[in-house]
Amino acid sequence: MNKTKKGFFPTSWSILKDCFHEFSEDKVLKLSAALAYYTIFSLPSMLIVIIGLCSIFYGRDAVQGRIFTDMSAFIGPEAALQIQDVLTKTTLHHDNFLATMIGLITLLLAATGMFGEIQDSINSIWGLKAKPKRGLIKMLLNRVMSFSMVLVLGFIFIVSLILNALLEGFLHRLERFFSAEVINYFFVFDYALMIVVITLLFACILKVLPDAKILWKDVLVGAFATTLLFLLGKFLIGYYLKHNASITAYGAAGSIIIILLWVYYSAIILYFGAEFTQVYVRHRHRKIEPNKYAVWVEKNIVEKKFNTQINDHTTPIDPKVPGPSA
Repeated sequence: MNKTKKGFFPTSWSILKDCFHEFSEDKVLKLSAALAYYTIFSLPSMLIVIIGLCSIFYGRDAVQGRIFTDMSAFIGPEAALQIQDVLTKTTLHHDNFLATMIGLITLLLAATGMFGEIQDSINSIWGLKAKPKRGLIKMLLNRVMSFSMVLVLGFIFIVSLILNALLEGFLHRLERFFSAEVINYFFVFDYALMIVVITLLFACILKVLPDAKILWKDVLVGAFATTLLFLLGKFLIGYYLKHNASITAYGAAGSIIIILLWVYYSAIILYFGAEFTQVYVRHRHRKIEPNKYAVWVEKNIVEKKFNTQINDHTTPIDPKVPGPSA
């Protein structure tokens, strides 16, 4: 027998409805708040590692300038300057070899903390958990995977720098032959490049970090949907932060509050994308399988019923049992 296929809109509505249900069940808002907390401590160290890595292939000033330009566009110039100030004060001391190694290890652990939290959260959202008796191996593996994501982020940033430089040079050459109105249309390619870069980043997060086996075609669909939500959220969050006068009440700490809010809302979008990926895979009649280091976690709701009896010198009367005859 042939199964009747649902239309596009009924299927999309069913997926969105399941996403919001899973979003509520998995307490995503609480997970997002935890990620915002970890990011405050991880972000400076992660940026130092990425800047140091990209400086090998690209000029340090160019890398820092691009990073803070992008951050200013996302979180505003005040918050970006706050992060820049933290970076200038966070340096490795080269007094001796031991102090340098301790500082480097601390830097790497802090840099991977954010991705470690993302990994645990997506595992929780997808119902996965590390196998018992493999705690040390899993912890070391988690750190390696988290550090690999820092490297991937640095690599993606290098590629985006090169492609943007090539695109800008190409546009400057086109200015000799075309008018400014025509040149503006070419900026669509720059926006499309940004979509590709962000989608690739989300795809790497969903594919690499969780302890799961998932097909690339499912990951790319989930990553693209997350990217669209992220770009929409970027506009809405930026509008909210720009017109929210209550942030100024925090004074000097206002920049930190802006960073926390930005990461919090961005984490909500990322985790909603993880929920969307899970629901999409389920609607495609496929499964997200745990890898060899993880197992499923069953969520069973156990309802206990207690029979209470009132002992106040009276005996409960069962209407089915006749009373004593007079």
